[in-house]
Amino acid sequence: MASSEKKHSASNPFFGFLGPAKDATTSSALQAHLVAMSGEFVGTFMFLFLAYCGHTMSVDQSPISGTGPDGTNSATTVVYISLSYGLALLVTVWTMYRISGGLFNPAVTLGLTVTGNIPFVRGLLLFPVQIIASMVAAGVFLTAIFIMNILMLAAEKSKDTFIAPIGIGLTLFICEIAGVFYTGASLNPARSFGPCIAGRNFQSYHWIYWIGPLLGALVASGYYHFVKFFNYEDANPGQDSSGGDNGGSHYSHQEAEG
Repeated sequence: MASSEKKHSASNPFFGFLGPAKDATTSSALQAHLVAMSGEFVGTFMFLFLAYCGHTMSVDQSPISGTGPDGTNSATTVVYISLSYGLALLVTVWTMYRISGGLFNPAVTLGLTVTGNIPFVRGLLLFPVQIIASMVAAGVFLTAIFIMNILMLAAEKSKDTFIAPIGIGLTLFICEIAGVFYTGASLNPARSFGPCIAGRNFQSYHWIYWIGPLLGALVASGYYHFVKFFNYEDANPGQDSSGGDNGGSHYSHQEAEG
């Protein structure tokens, strides 16, 4: 009974009802490439979605008196835009680096490919994924980004787990920058419910603040189970290495051959 309960634990891929696609020692180079491609798509998508929302909010909310000469953005607006891109990149790379490396940029991919830090085939596969993700970064549940960050920084254990609260807090911060202007960026049904009780007023659209976050949590959890199922650790090995330990090699021999 205890063995069965352990097997069907929620911490296992697909709750233990489906075992890993392959044993970690026999995962193929193709599987590793596909997992990395999925991570790069999701990461690029999350990064640019947050950055785009923060950028447009900064411009739309900039007062007329705050614009610079010749209709250019004021210094304040430029700072907000920069924060949107910089913090969005920080939290999404931190979330996804152990799956794909957290490149999110064809120029970065090219640089790492020509210097031999990632295999040529991997770089060739990541280019179109990053471009497609940039084109579709127009809508996603903000809660999905927040939950994915929690799962990869706190639920998954690594050398930086002890500072996961910093990453989680920064993720919430950038999600608020991206979403407050458009939706209120609750990301938390309890946060939405409390003020309604205190104010004795439930908006007709209050249900959105339950359905949105809950669906976002399911989306993030689904992808988390997906990468666990396909042994994401083999897609980009050595990411937790400090350079001098046994985890220092970047790719397995199978990936090098791929």
